[in-house]
Amino acid sequence: MNYKKLGNTDLDVSTICLGTMTWGEQNTQDEAFEQMDFALDQGVNFWDTAELYSVPPKEETFGHTEIIIGNWFKDRNKREKVIIATKVAGPARPYIRNGENNYNIQNMTKALDGSLKRLQTDYIDLYQLHWPERNVNNFGRLGYIHEENNWNEFEDVLENLKKFIDQGKVREIGLSNETPWGVSKYLEISKQKKLPRMMSIQNPYSLLNRTYEVGLSEISIRDKIGLLAYSPLASGFLTGKYRNNSLPKNSRIERDGDFWTRYNKPNRNNAIEEYYKIAKKFSLDMAQMSIKFCEIQDFMTSVIIGATTMEQLKTNIESVNVKLSNDVIEEINQVQTVYPNPCP
Repeated sequence: MNYKKLGNTDLDVSTICLGTMTWGEQNTQDEAFEQMDFALDQGVNFWDTAELYSVPPKEETFGHTEIIIGNWFKDRNKREKVIIATKVAGPARPYIRNGENNYNIQNMTKALDGSLKRLQTDYIDLYQLHWPERNVNNFGRLGYIHEENNWNEFEDVLENLKKFIDQGKVREIGLSNETPWGVSKYLEISKQKKLPRMMSIQNPYSLLNRTYEVGLSEISIRDKIGLLAYSPLASGFLTGKYRNNSLPKNSRIERDGDFWTRYNKPNRNNAIEEYYKIAKKFSLDMAQMSIKFCEIQDFMTSVIIGATTMEQLKTNIESVNVKLSNDVIEEINQVQTVYPNPCP
């Protein structure tokens, strides 16, 4: 396994992060336990979850993933071996604190205490803001329209997070689905007001969506706030399993295709076909090629993988041992030139 520092901390996190959002929806607790056992044995010490999970999010499964992880911590007695990241949900879901803005002290406290209880732990290693309270473009949405709404000031949010850190409930903090402006403002205010700084950004990044490179990549490198890339396989499209209109039984798109509409874009299949050809030409597993391309980026801290089967998990983790030649990278970049970011 490979490791990198989380931001400017002394925490060494595996460059493969175990994603968990299917646990409690597509995966049972027993299956999740098997995944956690195997991942830890392979050196994956960094796991990511959220109070919102399982996904697709529903009121009846809210918090289920954290509960499963907490049960594993209790059963295996290995909490200290895992760097656990979770998230407080942004606004809009009516069943989560009435859909209110969640980054005030009252709602953040409720959220954090709820996560600690479900995870059966006294502290969170990385506590992330799942998405902004501001009206911004995220989750694949384009066509930004500036429309103000009520949201908690960044300084107030950082003050709240400082309280949690001072209480020993949180070690480090991070962002998710955030914009370059938002990241820059958080870093600026942290420095000016001597408040805790964000150590990571969890945003989408894959061969089908390299938009992170445009603005956020420079911030990541210069300010040591690396990317935790989610959807590196674009919900399975970059494994090749959906090629030729295939729809494997119990796959994410077969089960919940209406939820993953961000991938219903005109040039998706064309780009996937070209990446598939590259993998075949160089005798690479397409999924491993896709994950490795993410891992080797200078702005990357860790690539969040998700799997519903042990076979998928083993393939994804094994990607750390794959080498991508300059020829492979050059051909990947050529595809990006022809089909730029087909699924942003």
